[in-house]
Amino acid sequence: MTATVERMVLGPVQANTYILTDSETNQAAVIDAGDCPKALLDALRGKDVRYILLTHGHYDHILGVPALKAAFPNSQICIHALDADCLHDTAKSLAAAAGEQERPIIPDRLLHEGDEIALGKTRLTVLHTPGHTEGGVCYVDYENRLLFSGDTLFCLTAGRTDFPGGSYEELLASLLRLRALDGDFTVYPGHNRSTTLDAERRRNRYMRRLGV
Repeated sequence: MTATVERMVLGPVQANTYILTDSETNQAAVIDAGDCPKALLDALRGKDVRYILLTHGHYDHILGVPALKAAFPNSQICIHALDADCLHDTAKSLAAAAGEQERPIIPDRLLHEGDEIALGKTRLTVLHTPGHTEGGVCYVDYENRLLFSGDTLFCLTAGRTDFPGGSYEELLASLLRLRALDGDFTVYPGHNRSTTLDAERRRNRYMRRLGV
């Protein structure tokens, strides 16, 4: 295992924020940031924070990004190109509907299918997994068998598709992609507890609906 994962539950909807750190270089990425409390900054102290990675653009995953970027100005804010509007459009991010104040965010890098993100020897591959949002992605570390699934795949369930830009058909296609990954992965979802891909293949009602 060349990387470590730390989880914090943050923000108004109790979303998961993950700190992925390359064990050899101490280079780190923060995956989703629903808030940026002192506890998160303390957990990042001494780390070389290279990236702020977003699985999608809903407000409960991005509200902490401006403060996090201010604390680590050399880090790169990364989001899929199709969700980039969420960083300044409070209707698309759902912040307006939730009554949340959202500061506009300028992304440093727009992601696309197959992009790679390097943290020392740790490599993340971007999988475009629309359905919950148009630009939803999962981040896959094939060597360490880690899957950061955002709001695409949860333990025993899957992301909602009734928000603007959602699509049930696209979500099922994205789940089929995840189910077809070779071997098992530890799954770190955007909400609630972690799971494994093998467990979801067996027990998740959405994945089971996809057939053998």
